[in-house]
Amino acid sequence: MAEQIRIAIAGHGNLGRGLEAAIAKNPDMSLVGIYSRRPPEQIKPQDAATPVYEIAALKDHTDAIDVLILCGGSKEDLPQQGPEYAALYNTVDSFDTHARIPDYFATVDEPAKANNRTALISAGWDPGMFSINRVIGEALLPDGATYTFWGDGLSQGHSDAVRRVPGVAGAVQYTRPVKEAVDQVRSGARPTLTTREKHKRECFVVLEEGADANKVREAIVTMPHYFDEYDTTVNFITAEELARDHHAMVHGGFVIRSGNTSPANTQVIEYALRLGSNPEFTSSVLVAYARAVYRLNKMGQYGAVTVFDVAPGLLSPKSAAELRAELL
Repeated sequence: MAEQIRIAIAGHGNLGRGLEAAIAKNPDMSLVGIYSRRPPEQIKPQDAATPVYEIAALKDHTDAIDVLILCGGSKEDLPQQGPEYAALYNTVDSFDTHARIPDYFATVDEPAKANNRTALISAGWDPGMFSINRVIGEALLPDGATYTFWGDGLSQGHSDAVRRVPGVAGAVQYTRPVKEAVDQVRSGARPTLTTREKHKRECFVVLEEGADANKVREAIVTMPHYFDEYDTTVNFITAEELARDHHAMVHGGFVIRSGNTSPANTQVIEYALRLGSNPEFTSSVLVAYARAVYRLNKMGQYGAVTVFDVAPGLLSPKSAAELRAELL
């Protein structure tokens, strides 16, 4: 049997549960622990044999874990957890606040390099798979324009941001592409589109008892990096409606590069995802990059890295010879 990569999970929400399923599909990996801020007895692993620990135990388990996958939210959890755990472990995370990625990279890079660790940040589908396709599109069609559309679907990061607004008891947020903008881009035209012209955001919110709906709505629609640049609708619903109508976590989107290789020839590249479960697909991406991080660390590449720094072959459990024979 191939060498087993020992994976641990920090956090056990939707992403953590998705990681359990993803790790189980990779024979070269084993889940050696779930670490949570909740009491261990409250965590029910998919495999009852999986050990569960309080998150504080991570400081004592460095010899038992090859890669730690961080499942915290980008708004408050990862800015603290990323640098802290990059000093102790090889890590992978899905930090997704695009505007703050350069600063987050720097805060993770320093402790990782100082401790000979490898920390891959911002994996997932966007940032992540979409990021790669933006780079490829620009490289192949330098005379062109790139457009990214998200949805129609539920955004985990934005839903988490809404749930952290004071007065919110529960919430989900849907990102919806503007059809007219998508049709323009797919035609090969290169329209200049503002953020507001490309997407709409729709929130479904359960208020805490006594909360002021107007204040909650204002806090959401003016939130920097999340909602302030979009037409955002806030719908207030009951907890029963939230549970009944908004439990599925479908999502997706597409990256389109439209360009010209000569005046007479327009080329359009499109990469699309249709996801039945946003957290499960994101988890599958994180697990593949955990394999790459393990290999990079063995090769002596320390510090923070992104998906741009990882060769595709490092994601696969297959050898380089197998990849050449089967997939090239």
